[in-house]
Amino acid sequence: MSETLTQAAETLNEKMDGGFDGSAKFDITGMGSIVLDQNGARVADDEAEVTMTADAETFQSIIEGELNPTTAFMSGKLTIDGDMGTAMKLASAMA
Repeated sequence: MSETLTQAAETLNEKMDGGFDGSAKFDITGMGSIVLDQNGARVADDEAEVTMTADAETFQSIIEGELNPTTAFMSGKLTIDGDMGTAMKLASAMA
C-alpha cells in the first residue's frame, strides 16, 4: 500500500468530514485506487457508482483545492466513468 495513497485518503476524510452520500473511486494512474463512500475514504479497489481517473499530480491538485474537478474533466486531465450525477455531487462536496 502506497504511503501517498494513504495520505490522500486521510486528506479526503478530513475534507469530506468522514463520508460521502454515494460511492466514488479515484483511480490514480500507476499508483492504485481510493474509494470514498458513507464510511469515508480508504485505499481500495471496490466497485463504485463512478470512477474518476487521473495522474497523481492532477489528483493531488484536486484534493488540495488547487484544481477544480470540472475544469480537470473539461481539459482532459480527469476521465469519468459511471454516474455523472454522483461525480457532480462529489465535486460540489469537495468545493
